Amino acid sequence: MTSTDLPTTPSQTVGPFLHIGLVWDDGPHVVPEGTPGGVWLRGRVFDGAGEPIADALVETWQADPDGRFDHPDDPRGPVPGWRGFGRCDTVAGSYAIHTVVPGPVPGPGGTTQAPHLDVSVFARGMLHRVVTRVYFPEHADAHADDPVLRSVPEDRRHTLVATRVDDGYRFDVRLQGDGETVFFDV
Repeated sequence: MTSTDLPTTPSQTVGPFLHIGLVWDDGPHVVPEGTPGGVWLRGRVFDGAGEPIADALVETWQADPDGRFDHPDDPRGPVPGWRGFGRCDTVAGSYAIHTVVPGPVPGPGGTTQAPHLDVSVFARGMLHRVVTRVYFPEHADAHADDPVLRSVPEDRRHTLVATRVDDGYRFDVRLQGDGETVFFDV
């Protein structure tokens, strides 16, 4: 028997301290501070008991304000200099990503997806990340046509929409329990 024949056990989970080595100084900055249109996306990650998780990691990936990605799969070509990626731990109990609101992006079958950020959350005890999206409240009209958001039961869609605050947006992630954030099987 080799070690690869053995199944994963509960003791073989991620963490604690999973963020060590995974964060970097400008990780929370998708765009530098002072960028026109720059906003903060702030929030907390909560466990099933409603307690904030102080050792989670939040990653965001997004299009630029014109709805384009710096990725070879974007048929419109890459956007040089656009990183579109942010990463922040929750060591202080919260995360913060400095970014700009993305533009609408092409969807399947010629549809258009409402402006959104793709979000991955890693936390201790989870062998796999969870994936969700953040939509912005000022795009409510576009939400009605977004093919992904329309696939979510109407009474749960609010878990994917950020709240406007003074310096940007607030988006809390609830991994379980009341108000659980909708996650996608990707």
